[in-house]
Amino acid sequence: MAAAILLPFGTVVIVAVAVIYCMRRAHKKRMNACRTKYDPETYYTNDDVLRATSAGDSTLREYLQHSVTSGSGSGLPLLIQRTLAKQVSLCECIGRGRYGEVWRGIWHGESVAVKIFFSRDEDSWKRETEIYGTVLLRHENILGYVGSDMTSRNSCTQLWLITHYYPQGSLFDYLNHTAITPHQMVTICLSIANGMVHLHTEIFGTEGKPAIAHRDLKTKNILIRANGTCVIADFGLAVMHSQTTNKIDIGNTARVGTKRYMAPEVLDESISMDCFDALRKADIYAIGLIFWEVCRRTISCGIAEEYKVPYFDYVSSDPSFEEMRKVVCVDNYRPSVQNRWTSDPFLASMSKLMRECWHMNPNVRLPALRIKKTLLKLASSDETIKITPDGDVIFFRRASLDDLEQTSCQLAPTTQHRIIVVQNEDHIREMILRRETIEQNFVIKETDELTP
Repeated sequence: MAAAILLPFGTVVIVAVAVIYCMRRAHKKRMNACRTKYDPETYYTNDDVLRATSAGDSTLREYLQHSVTSGSGSGLPLLIQRTLAKQVSLCECIGRGRYGEVWRGIWHGESVAVKIFFSRDEDSWKRETEIYGTVLLRHENILGYVGSDMTSRNSCTQLWLITHYYPQGSLFDYLNHTAITPHQMVTICLSIANGMVHLHTEIFGTEGKPAIAHRDLKTKNILIRANGTCVIADFGLAVMHSQTTNKIDIGNTARVGTKRYMAPEVLDESISMDCFDALRKADIYAIGLIFWEVCRRTISCGIAEEYKVPYFDYVSSDPSFEEMRKVVCVDNYRPSVQNRWTSDPFLASMSKLMRECWHMNPNVRLPALRIKKTLLKLASSDETIKITPDGDVIFFRRASLDDLEQTSCQLAPTTQHRIIVVQNEDHIREMILRRETIEQNFVIKETDELTP
């Protein structure tokens, strides 16, 4: 009787152990196959790039400095990238999306952002790794890349992409809780345009850079730095184009962009995917919507509207493709421009600019370089805060204390700078002196001799 009971039970145990063993072995084979398939060496053939560097005593800052000075802009040396996940300690989850999660991690004492892709989004991870590995991509308004790695946690494959960390988060988060001054608005928009010019422009030479179209621009994919400028992130949908081959590298990802930010020609499916300039013009449409979001939160006449996403008054919170097509292509609606903007020279100029960006006809839309030049001209007329070669800060009538705090982030923290207050009220000086964060970096100069 006992044997009759134990025999089936023993058989079940043996089968279970065999199944677990086979599953673990199959998982290990998949990991090895993936590492071979997506080994970073497949992206580079230059032997100079494959150099082993000790990771033990160096800091993130030293690595990043080396990456900048080497001119590659492609992150860490590849032999370091292969063991990167083992060197990063995950601290807290700071975001979730359709692709996976973003964590703040610590690597050699420095904070980094770790984007962890779901295994089903392997193509997006590979694409971003490939784009970030592009020579000469590094730019002050493009998210800084550290490296990519593939690891296994709890028998699950994890695909990591590690970048610089910005504690202020995305432009979407920032605008949700912060009203900004016209000076800050120009700074944000100009930095976005500056990054897009770099992306859209092909750089020729032995170590050149292909032209890149982003294809998923939105405030959630733009991060904000402490000094008020922005960096462009998330290149999972990006495409590359080189005039040498005249081919468009679209990649293998099946992911589509954010419907709310899709250009009319994308929504009505008339866009020519084999024309790179058409993809650039679709980016410009999205930039127009982003500028509108920024302008809504810009203070003029003491007023700033609450944050809203584009077309909030026309479509649902998660609009369908057909819903967006009807609003944008059939009804030809665009986000509404506030009446108060016409009385502010900065917002009036931005209103004209965004209309030229989101025009129904792609050929009417401005190229990124023209947008940048328009914003540079607007910035030159921004009589708020000027920094002289001697380090003095000229504080004009239009400037606010928020402008001054943003400026303090751009100056050397170990040096005190003079503030020259021009045509301002005495109570402004008193408010400046009461702000400890400003008082540490600035000294008031008792003169009003300058004129703006």
